[in-house]
Amino acid sequence: MIRAGLVILIIGAVAVAALALNGDAGHASVTWLGWRADMTAAAAVIIVLFGALLVTIFWRALLWVLAAPRRAERARVENRRRQANEALTRGFLAAAAGDGSEARRLAKKAADLADETPGLVRVLAAQAAEAAGDISAAQTAYSAMLGFPDMRLAGHKGLMQLSLSQGHRETALRHAQEAYSETRSARWAWRALLEARLEAAEWSEGLELVKNAFDRKIVPPVTAERARAALLTALAAQGQAAADAKVRSLATESATEAAKLQPGFTPGVVLAARLQAADGKLGRAAAILETAWRTAPHPAIWMAYRDIKTNETPRQRSQRLMDLVAQNPSHRESRILNVERVLIAADTVAARDAITALEAEPLTVRIAGLRARVAFASGQPDQARFWLSQGLGALQEPDWSDIDPEGRAFAYPTSDWARLVMVFAETGELIHPRHERREKTLSALPELPIAYADSAAFIPEGGLDPVLYSVDDESYGDDEPLDEASQTAAPRRRAGRGRLASAPRAAK
Repeated sequence: MIRAGLVILIIGAVAVAALALNGDAGHASVTWLGWRADMTAAAAVIIVLFGALLVTIFWRALLWVLAAPRRAERARVENRRRQANEALTRGFLAAAAGDGSEARRLAKKAADLADETPGLVRVLAAQAAEAAGDISAAQTAYSAMLGFPDMRLAGHKGLMQLSLSQGHRETALRHAQEAYSETRSARWAWRALLEARLEAAEWSEGLELVKNAFDRKIVPPVTAERARAALLTALAAQGQAAADAKVRSLATESATEAAKLQPGFTPGVVLAARLQAADGKLGRAAAILETAWRTAPHPAIWMAYRDIKTNETPRQRSQRLMDLVAQNPSHRESRILNVERVLIAADTVAARDAITALEAEPLTVRIAGLRARVAFASGQPDQARFWLSQGLGALQEPDWSDIDPEGRAFAYPTSDWARLVMVFAETGELIHPRHERREKTLSALPELPIAYADSAAFIPEGGLDPVLYSVDDESYGDDEPLDEASQTAAPRRRAGRGRLASAPRAAK
């Protein structure tokens, strides 16, 4: 309205200015109901424009008055909507915080106010009852959602979670199955069904679920591939000990496919290699392990690679293990394996050189045991016992815990396989159940003679070549070593003191 008035005033001003510039004021005469009015043209224009402005103002004011009831109704509706949204927001926050009584109060308030969002009110009512511990009311609220097509999925999920909390697994799975059948994107329903299949060790059914989820685009390709590899491995592990040759053949095929899908999934790689080797296909087994070593080295891989052949000399085995090291020479496991292989060949000089590549590694039980073996092989028994004592308090490596005390890798029960499948599918990482449960694993510390030899040398401060010190009461602890004659003449009784090494005796 203001804009219209400004336009009228501008038009009037332009008209008056035009008349004034013309120099002729003009003449206007109006006769109405016996009255006659004479005026200049400029005055007539101004009067007409002013009158039009008054009429416009009057008309707009009349319309505003007539629309007042409708404006009041809109304001009331908007106020109810605002209050309903506020009640819903506060109600959901209260339910999330576990304040059931406040959530139920706000749900009731929202039900009285929210005419446009009944679905949200039902969800809040169900969650509020759940937060308040009223399971019966929550079940009633979730069940009511099943009558509305757009809320059936939420109803099934709520009923599934309530059934699981009450221990009714069959009912929970029924709701998950119905939800999975109704929509193509219910990832939570797919996960619930998959976990149920895994807990029951139904690996084949799990593979079907993964394939179906991939077809529906519920899971990305990488997740589906990892899940398939883990499930195929679990299936192969289940059938590897079967007496039926057909079942064992299927296990070999499953493990081999798992190794191809995910060379970084060590359980599948090791199992595939061992099954192939058992069938006499040593070359194929070695190729599988070498590919896996390039991708993700693991101690179980080189142990399986070591055991492929049993009719070879230590030197031949050492050379064959060198072929595996060459697949990924810079990796930590390759540097450890390099020490292992020279120890197999009894090359003590090469072992001392190889162990220097691990000096920067944090001390673990495995590293301490490896250092002890190198020291003992080099004729330094006290140095070896020192590293044994260090290993007693060192941390265990998670990867090493995958090998049980009998040397079997990934010999897991069903529950561990089920969790391994889910974790690897979603994250691509291995779990280490024995490490988590602090179970005994294959010992990483060597078994050395427990008695100290009378001629055992003291370990010098720098840990270099052994040095013998005097054990005379007057010169005990001097820095100068005894000469050969003094060593020979040292009494046998005092030589007994020389058995005390600088390494802690906890290694015994």
